[in-house]
Amino acid sequence: MSVTCTLCPKRCVIGEGQSGDCRVRVNLDGKLRCVTYGFPSAVHVDPVEKKPLYHFLPGSAIFSIATVGCNLHCKNCQNWEISQADPVDASASELPPDRLVAAARRYGCRSIAYTYTDPIVYYEYTLAGCRRARAAGLRNALVTAGYINDAPLRELCECIDAANIDLKAMDDAFYRDVCGGTLKPVLHTLATTKSLGVMVEVTNLLISGLNDSDAQIRKLCAWVKANMGSETPLHFSRFFPHYRMRHVPPTPAATLRRARDIAAAEGLEHVYVGNILMEAGSDTRCPSCGRTLIRRTGYRILANDLDGGRCPDCGKEVYGTWQ
Repeated sequence: MSVTCTLCPKRCVIGEGQSGDCRVRVNLDGKLRCVTYGFPSAVHVDPVEKKPLYHFLPGSAIFSIATVGCNLHCKNCQNWEISQADPVDASASELPPDRLVAAARRYGCRSIAYTYTDPIVYYEYTLAGCRRARAAGLRNALVTAGYINDAPLRELCECIDAANIDLKAMDDAFYRDVCGGTLKPVLHTLATTKSLGVMVEVTNLLISGLNDSDAQIRKLCAWVKANMGSETPLHFSRFFPHYRMRHVPPTPAATLRRARDIAAAEGLEHVYVGNILMEAGSDTRCPSCGRTLIRRTGYRILANDLDGGRCPDCGKEVYGTWQ
């Protein structure tokens, strides 16, 4: 007996004993099971800035987990060893949802991130962990490509505090060729997640010759401003050769500067440059008076002058979760 998975736009029809496109959602005796539930293949304590989340509890440690599997197959994936792995071939540790909170507290973490691969495919584990963390007073962060259907997204957003969502390109052909997906569902996830009160930041990985033209960058920035608000943080990230794109060179620093300038011209208030050390590229500024409020180098906070989430000079409230 086949079952249809309704979690993501691929809507895989899965035969008995078979898995969906993500490899981890399996038809067992006519019921859909996530076989990685409670068995993460990656467990780390990270600085929250690594997600990247710059407007969510800056300088704090975040307990970070992932199981194998992903419903996209990006040719440039930096975590392909686990995102594209089969569960039977991957090592994993047992960490059920009821032990997540204790593990996070053991390492002094105020929040838990579901990250590295894509927490969408291990949805039931993500949701259970989020609910337990929320009940215990911890916060939850989602790091995702956003390839999910509306109903499960809305249920998950009820217990998500922050999210960094990839917007890989404003080009459906890019999504189909490079990622094995489509653009429209990701745009829906971005706009819906923000509208439901989640603190959202957006990441765009710039790849030379594929999604780095002025027109594409301008289109992406204009969409973010129009559909998510000018206050939404946008991270332009530097590409390095990975997986099936080892022939593509790293993104030049000049491309990242150009993208940052375009975003500023389009009216976005918080634009960052990642995967490269660039002067003031990770600093948070007041969108009203221009004062530097948070200075960063890499994942380290050098200074944080925010006063209760406001600029100490002009009193402007800055978008984010600061306490």
